[in-house]
Amino acid sequence: MNKSEDGRFFSPPWCGLYALTPDERDTRRLVDKVSAVIEGRPALLQYRNKLADSALKREQAAALLPLCRVAGVPLIINDDLALALEVGADGVHLGRDDGEAADARRVLGPGRIVGVSCYDEWSRVEAGVAAGVNYVALGAMFASATKPQAVRASFALLERVRREFAVAVVAIGGITLGNVAQVLDAGADLVAVISDVFDADDPGERTRAYAELLARPSTTP
Repeated sequence: MNKSEDGRFFSPPWCGLYALTPDERDTRRLVDKVSAVIEGRPALLQYRNKLADSALKREQAAALLPLCRVAGVPLIINDDLALALEVGADGVHLGRDDGEAADARRVLGPGRIVGVSCYDEWSRVEAGVAAGVNYVALGAMFASATKPQAVRASFALLERVRREFAVAVVAIGGITLGNVAQVLDAGADLVAVISDVFDADDPGERTRAYAELLARPSTTP
């Protein structure tokens, strides 16, 4: 993975585990959980905490960044471009109501990562690609404990994105070691997981299990 002189990542790896942090108000516990996961070397780590206020998010993101730097794992901030800039994270992930991907790309420049949630919507995929995102996230691919009411995305949509665009494809929603092969066969480059990693008895070992399963040559240019 290429880096700029200041250590930032030009692009994410094109295959691997995309670990998303759980909702955790206790920063020390969050750091301990992430430390265990980082030992397994996920491809990316996204800081996501729907329970935290702005001050706690700043505290937690700042605490996670050095862990990611030492491990060489890019840190992505969920839903908050300003926070990503403030803490010097490696990129941002934007949902439907979190701002425009084109604005994030302009502000972050070409050397950092921009990803977008596309749910089951082809139009969002097209808009994201036009804005210059590094990846598009599709899902929920399976029933999700984190978002039980989430709209389900089809494997056909994932396959279509892989076929038509040279952009990394992230599958998200209800993914486990037991079903991850299905999204890989459909063309996913990265799999975004919360519960199956962070709720495991040994999160580091679970992360390594994903890494072994996902270590395959990329088809993305």
